[in-house]
Amino acid sequence: MPEIHIPIEMENYEKKIYDLQQLIEISKGLNSTLDFNLLIEAVLLTIMGQMHVYKTGIFLYKDMEDPHLYLHSNYKGFDLTAPLESYYLHEDEALVAYFFEENRCLLRQDIVTQSEFSSWHSMTSVFGIELVVPLRAKGRVVGIIILGEKLSHDLFTEEEKEFLLTLAAIAAIAVENARLYELATVDMMTRLRIHHFFQTRLKEERERAKRQHLPLALLLTDIDHFKKVNDTYGHQTGDLILKEVARLLAHTVRNVDIAARYGGEEFAAILPDTGLPEALLVAERIRYSVEQHIFVTPQGEVRVTLCVGVAIYQPDHDKTNKEFIERADQALYRAKKNGRNLVEA
Repeated sequence: MPEIHIPIEMENYEKKIYDLQQLIEISKGLNSTLDFNLLIEAVLLTIMGQMHVYKTGIFLYKDMEDPHLYLHSNYKGFDLTAPLESYYLHEDEALVAYFFEENRCLLRQDIVTQSEFSSWHSMTSVFGIELVVPLRAKGRVVGIIILGEKLSHDLFTEEEKEFLLTLAAIAAIAVENARLYELATVDMMTRLRIHHFFQTRLKEERERAKRQHLPLALLLTDIDHFKKVNDTYGHQTGDLILKEVARLLAHTVRNVDIAARYGGEEFAAILPDTGLPEALLVAERIRYSVEQHIFVTPQGEVRVTLCVGVAIYQPDHDKTNKEFIERADQALYRAKKNGRNLVEA
């Protein structure tokens, strides 16, 4: 039987069709979530899988007022020797300005041989960066992706760089959509979810818990004597303490939990798939972390405590969010009444 030879043009055509199909599937995946951290995780894991690299990361703006792009905490494979906050780019740096004008990938040698990119010369060596890809949306740079070398140690081909640019364009739109959603649902001071988002998610989690017969816990917290803190140290120090307590709370709960600013100095946390013993442990960790924390303020070191009220969802009783929240609020009231700096259920 004679050997069949497939023309190179046909192979290239089939490869382009395959790449297009991959990008369609990737686009569906990236646009299926508005959770910012989950989206970044999906972008980086997609790049690792498609490009066969084990090092990748992404620089993004933290908020609209900050002119710096910071390395996101979901980076993969890089061995950082300094705190995460120390890895950033100013939007006026030459590399960012270049990507505003040029939508193309830059290899390591493209960067280290150009004097205008001098601020990145050492970073490429420290990180082991082999390729830099711009994230562009609506004509502006919204982020920068970095990749280490391929597992095969081969160079990135022109086709791969073109694929990455298309992937980056899809990711940039998804990132911007997720950022806009986050701006609409996150309290700008504490970086926790806003009250309306909390109420919406609590209803969703109640319905899921009832439908699937799963446990669900709700925590309400209140900083002890916070009015006295504001009166003694001023509202700016009070705001600083609110931010730090919120950070401790967010750090203590899981990624699947929903931490929110309930109002004023009150915070809440929805803990899906969590029964009373586990919820009490989480509440105690929150209480203890705040009690042990030293808040550094312009007036000096300050210490505060808080109370935590815990309630477990009861489908037959908690017909609405209000009824569920009231039981957590009653537990919180008992913690205050019994001496504060306590957890009650």
